[in-house]
Amino acid sequence: MTVVRVGGASARYEALVEIFDGKSAAAHQGTIAIDEAVTPAVLIVPLADGGERRLTLESLRELPDQADQETMVLTSTEAPLLRIVLREMADTEPLRARFPWLKHAQPVKGKGRIAKWAVAAVASVALIIFVMVPLMADQLARVLPADGERALGDATYEQVRNALGQDVLDGVQECTRGDGLDAMAQMVTRLGGDTLELPYPLTVTVLDHPLENAFALPGGRVVFFRGLIDLADTPDEVAAVLAHEIGHVVAQDPTRIALRSAGSIGVLGLLFGDFAGGAAVLFLVNQLIEADYTREAEAGADEFAHQMLAEANVDAGALGTLFERLMARTGDAEGIAAHFMSHPALGDRIEAANEAALPASETRPSLSESQWRALQSICD
Repeated sequence: MTVVRVGGASARYEALVEIFDGKSAAAHQGTIAIDEAVTPAVLIVPLADGGERRLTLESLRELPDQADQETMVLTSTEAPLLRIVLREMADTEPLRARFPWLKHAQPVKGKGRIAKWAVAAVASVALIIFVMVPLMADQLARVLPADGERALGDATYEQVRNALGQDVLDGVQECTRGDGLDAMAQMVTRLGGDTLELPYPLTVTVLDHPLENAFALPGGRVVFFRGLIDLADTPDEVAAVLAHEIGHVVAQDPTRIALRSAGSIGVLGLLFGDFAGGAAVLFLVNQLIEADYTREAEAGADEFAHQMLAEANVDAGALGTLFERLMARTGDAEGIAAHFMSHPALGDRIEAANEAALPASETRPSLSESQWRALQSICD
């Protein structure tokens, strides 16, 4: 095969190649040639049926990632399925030197259609996560058997302990000092928590962790961290938080948020490949600890707490007092404050708590002084 320089009025380029026409798997041999006597210049490609295909030089592209650097595989934006295989260095060097655009990526056709499909895909995922999953979660929460809800809460509780614990095997330890447990049980009784018509018993647990927080889990479980009890000035502040979390339990808010989170992270796991579920578990734990309920759910839990505290003759303004003190001390939403302050209109909620408070003459502390000391020492 004779190769003459490419370019110039008398230039000629010819090369013996293998050609795949894109219609069959069989290759045929032929001689390609460049014709620069026409405008624009073209590459003449012989076809198996005896015809030829003329491709403009600007349409030629070299397919990347060829292990054999002496071999060149050409295609064309005008014939995307066509393949031209050059195996001799002497045939490929003039083309690489003369036509630098061979390395350019092939232009994407139908960008507008691709963009529309991409927007539709994103909209579909958003519809599933923000509309369909919440609707299905709310419906499922109503029919989920009590045993199943309790099992969900117990499993999530262990995930919380393991996620927050320094010891992977044991996790965060439960606080089990006897008189402290008795004091917490007395607080539940005082608020009427043991007389609620729930399909499962109400369980309140304190974890030995400095986090200033409390949250509810599916199946009637309320979890306090030691940090919140250490933070409280009075037992009524703990009782106010407890009443609020019981309100979430009664409304099944933790079950709904758990089912919503599980559904959402399941969809995202399929999209992004988290099939093992490690990130999903951590996300679910964080969601339940932060308890990012809707504004309506928070308002409902507040109203429930105000009524529960008033019926027990406990100061309903203690929750507002706790919030005000936290804001004055930190200036930002942190710890238990962040747990509640992540929701809108905190000032309105503090005002509502203060308005629900009974006169001091009509209230009495939720625990005696000795019981309060015992609760403060529950983790000792």
